[in-house]
Amino acid sequence: MMLNYAGEILPSLMSGAWMTVQIFFWTLIISIPLGIIVSLGLRSRVAPIRWVLKFYVWLMRGTPLLLQLIFVFYGLPVVHIIFERYDAAIFAFILNYTAYFAEIFRGGFQAIPEGQYESAKVLRLTRWQTLRKIVIPQVVKIVVPSIGNETINLIKDSSLVYVIGLGDLLRAGNIAMSRDVTLLPLVMVGVIYLLMTAIATYLLRRVEQHYSTWR
Repeated sequence: MMLNYAGEILPSLMSGAWMTVQIFFWTLIISIPLGIIVSLGLRSRVAPIRWVLKFYVWLMRGTPLLLQLIFVFYGLPVVHIIFERYDAAIFAFILNYTAYFAEIFRGGFQAIPEGQYESAKVLRLTRWQTLRKIVIPQVVKIVVPSIGNETINLIKDSSLVYVIGLGDLLRAGNIAMSRDVTLLPLVMVGVIYLLMTAIATYLLRRVEQHYSTWR
């Protein structure tokens, strides 16, 4: 009976898991490059740019992601900015995780000795060439473990989209649990989350091993 029931609800759970994967993928693929750009802006010599970006990072890191989701979907329509549920989730997650990645990359940039920038000037490299060929490869190696932690958090944070009625994995499990009065759907949800985090952890370990060869 339990196996039959698990087989019946598995398609709905997998549909919710696919939504979770989409949110995870788009957040990661967009927020990491934006995080690099914001981290460079935090080091800008133009004071107004630094102030604005520092305020943005402070705001995103200082308020809960759940509150940000609610504000984007329910609050912005007050000023005639309206998102569909899926777009609101992606937008809020990107805003939030860009701020976290920006702080991670900022720490990575600060770990690069100033002498390397001076050496690049001696070699007559432009600022962009210095960043692309010398600085960013080293920064990536430094920040990979921290990015890995945020990546795992992202998988779990994706469950927060239930608050705006998006059909993710946890919402699918909650619906099945309430309808059938059994905890099995939530157990299956937990197993699926564990599988996703295990896959992400394995891939991140491979990335770390790749960059460890540079030591």
